[in-house]
Amino acid sequence: MPKPVVFAVVVFLHDLFTSVWIGGLITLGVTVLPSARQVLGKGPQMKKLLSAIQKRLSVLVYASIVGLIVTGVLQANRNPAFEGLFRFGSAYSTTLSLKHIAVAVMIGITLLRSLVLSRRHEPLTPSQERLSMGLLLLNLALGIVVLLLTGLSVAFGAPQAA
Repeated sequence: MPKPVVFAVVVFLHDLFTSVWIGGLITLGVTVLPSARQVLGKGPQMKKLLSAIQKRLSVLVYASIVGLIVTGVLQANRNPAFEGLFRFGSAYSTTLSLKHIAVAVMIGITLLRSLVLSRRHEPLTPSQERLSMGLLLLNLALGIVVLLLTGLSVAFGAPQAA
């Protein structure tokens, strides 16, 4: 298979994994949760629904995180403007480093929400529920920032016309 086709598949997969993770956050935070609260209230049915949604989404999110890391490494190795992880020597590297920091924080928040808060055997306290919701909204905001930084990194990494 020609190199441009392989690179196109890598970019496609990276974009797909990004869409699944960040799109899922946006859909959950802006549509599903408010609608479920409106219809079901804050009772046990709401918690049961959210638990079922989170179980299904977590599989997609974990797969997307792994896929993003693999496809991100493949893309970085192909870009001559890439100076290495967490380098700040150019506008491109700085933007990419900020994006990677935001993604690392997002991964940490995802793991905290799914492995610590959601895996408890007893129900969450109201303060833990607020923390979980706040973390979800923070991840949603960070996801939007990641998309902005992605656009900037593409613009800064593009060859400059003379």
